[in-house]
Amino acid sequence: MNDIFTHLFDMTTFGNIFAEPQFLVMYAIAFVLLYLGIKKQYEPLLLIPIAFGVLLANFPGGGMGVIQADENGMVMVNGVLKNIYDMPLHAIAHDLGLMNFIYYMLIKTGFLPPIIFMGVGALTDFGPMLRNLRLSIFGAAAQLGIFTVLIVAILMGFTPKEAASLGIIGGADGPTAIFTTIKLAPQLLGPIAIAAYSYMALVPVIIPLMVRLLCTKKELRINMKEQEKKYPSKTEIKNLRVLKIIFPIAVTVIVALFVPTAVPLIGMLMFGNLVKEIGTNTFRLYDAASNSIMNGATVFLGLSVGATMTSQAFLNWTTIGIVVGGFLAFALSITGGIFMVKVVNVFSKKKINPLIGATGLSAVPMASRVANEIALKYDIKNHVLQYCMASNISGVIGSAVAAGVLISFLQ
Repeated sequence: MNDIFTHLFDMTTFGNIFAEPQFLVMYAIAFVLLYLGIKKQYEPLLLIPIAFGVLLANFPGGGMGVIQADENGMVMVNGVLKNIYDMPLHAIAHDLGLMNFIYYMLIKTGFLPPIIFMGVGALTDFGPMLRNLRLSIFGAAAQLGIFTVLIVAILMGFTPKEAASLGIIGGADGPTAIFTTIKLAPQLLGPIAIAAYSYMALVPVIIPLMVRLLCTKKELRINMKEQEKKYPSKTEIKNLRVLKIIFPIAVTVIVALFVPTAVPLIGMLMFGNLVKEIGTNTFRLYDAASNSIMNGATVFLGLSVGATMTSQAFLNWTTIGIVVGGFLAFALSITGGIFMVKVVNVFSKKKINPLIGATGLSAVPMASRVANEIALKYDIKNHVLQYCMASNISGVIGSAVAAGVLISFLQ
């Protein structure tokens, strides 16, 4: 009888958890992320799959954690060192489990991030940016966090590839961060993806914090519509629909010529947008890209990225550095956009609300909604949403181009 009870106890995970209490820390992290996604509704479509992936990966014996290959592609399989890239997919599924199969087939190959960008493009309207093209400069300025943290991380001991993967968190774009990390520092994918999506989810907290620190009440009361009336734009768009069709084609060609390593992200983003703007002739493509394909990709991306966060991969000083550095990158990106507005306002009669600069990072459309809510607190008639979207959307393009530049220089 004692043998039976002993066998039953050994069958459970309790013995492993008691022996390695760090699993409890990972469960706590998973529950916090689930709380943010379910209760607070912070990026639920992403945080909930990621959080559940973290939970699944940290049950000893469950075989749902992703095993990261080293720089040479070597992994330990049943006590034997093998090259993961020489293993057929069915062998990966059989020997390493479901999550490793999904990860090495869809994530490690760099397949899913561009697919998600295609869906994002199909859901994006470039109209606000095209109508207020001068505001797109703030999307470029908001990339400050990426390159500042890149330099700081190198000085702190990270390799250039690891530092670039850390800095890209400042772009506030999860697929871009994942794509860059896959190319440069795949061993850091779990903590970097979690940091990127967590800070994206915390946009409603971080942007108000930085705005309070950097902006005056007078600046936050700048009414963009009143400024438009005082200083109307001299540029008139005669046929916006044609321009919105030409724009994704032109951007793809320009980016491909100057930063070809950014094409997987920018090209898919613009393709998704193009099939949306063409209209009824490509409606079925638009519907697939923005719904079924996008939703399926998000499920697999979230679960498998979360599954990379095993206790061994996550609970170390490198991860702490990533969490701290990621917040710094995020905060500096917001700061870069705000200070660029302040610089422009010094030399321009037509003043710009600094909230528009704060949305230069890529968290679309949450950043714009948060900025608009802040503006309305200071002036109930000051709707800045469409102006913020101009900066916000340009930030998506800016972060993808920045990722392409980093990959080109460091890969």
